[in-house]
Amino acid sequence: MAPIQNARLIFNKVPQDFPVPGETTVYETSETIDLDNLGIKARRMRDASKKSYSGAFALGKPILGFSVSRVLRSERSDVKEGDYLYVYETRRSFALLNYVPLAQWSYASTAFQEYNVLSAKHPLMVIDNKENLPLSLYVGVLGMPGKTAYYALEVIGKPQKGETIYVSTGAGPVGATVSQICKAAGLKVIASAGSDDKVEFLKSIGVDVAFNYKKDKISDVLEKEGPIDIYWDNVGGESLDAALEACKDHARIICCGAISAYNSKPAPIKNWNYFLTKRLTVRGFIVGELEAQVGQPKVFYEKMVPLVANGQIKWNEHVFEGLEKAGDAILAVQKGDNTAKSVVKVADA
Repeated sequence: MAPIQNARLIFNKVPQDFPVPGETTVYETSETIDLDNLGIKARRMRDASKKSYSGAFALGKPILGFSVSRVLRSERSDVKEGDYLYVYETRRSFALLNYVPLAQWSYASTAFQEYNVLSAKHPLMVIDNKENLPLSLYVGVLGMPGKTAYYALEVIGKPQKGETIYVSTGAGPVGATVSQICKAAGLKVIASAGSDDKVEFLKSIGVDVAFNYKKDKISDVLEKEGPIDIYWDNVGGESLDAALEACKDHARIICCGAISAYNSKPAPIKNWNYFLTKRLTVRGFIVGELEAQVGQPKVFYEKMVPLVANGQIKWNEHVFEGLEKAGDAILAVQKGDNTAKSVVKVADA
């Protein structure tokens, strides 16, 4: 096979506000790859001494993410050509690999491009898709977002039947999974979203109280429907402040994200005293660390795959066709314009 195009999505410029496709990220097609004559074992490993669990994107290099990839060539007998892999922190259509298990919890990083060579220690999983589910679910409810919901509830939230949870940005892939796990466990679920369509989706998955935070004041809803035992925080800012006021004594706050501060100045927390007076448990987390703490990665799939396959846990996707649309997908997520879990489809399976 002659060398072929290996298109990439390049991180071109640090954004001052929202990432602009064509400026912040650039779809670039000049690189090629020779699949037949590539030396798989020649690639260097990532420096293990790096302090952060996930380093910043490098200017002039491809963006990083997660993917389902198809194997074109492998040098390990139990990973075969044609296998489909869940590849941590990469979004590519195909992969070549020489695989050994990862010895640490942190997720490795690779790039948004059409073809990829994975090092011997790159974390991945051969997908055993006996249920014939859409492969894209392995970057959604059965991938990092689903694991985020599952492990944080198991380790930090510890939901109990009869309790009440408030989930901010509840219509996203993480929030929707949190809501459905808690609903199945017998909790009252309150969840917010930023559009009426997303509120309708929340209602369709069984959320007890779904509301549009752009129309209804969060503190008013929680005053009426609370108090709450658990707050799943994807937002920070005003939502966190309202949740603090609505928390019961000894409530648990799971800090998953702070979207409100990603592209603007963080809002001050006015109800800081409730951390003390209500004796709240507040914990941030990294999903890979929690997965390692639990120590049984197969348990997630043993529990979640049947729930997804039989429809107990529902899902929704916003598919962007083609790697050249990846910049648009990133911007849509940042602005909240995506209607569901954003997925970039690079090629047909």
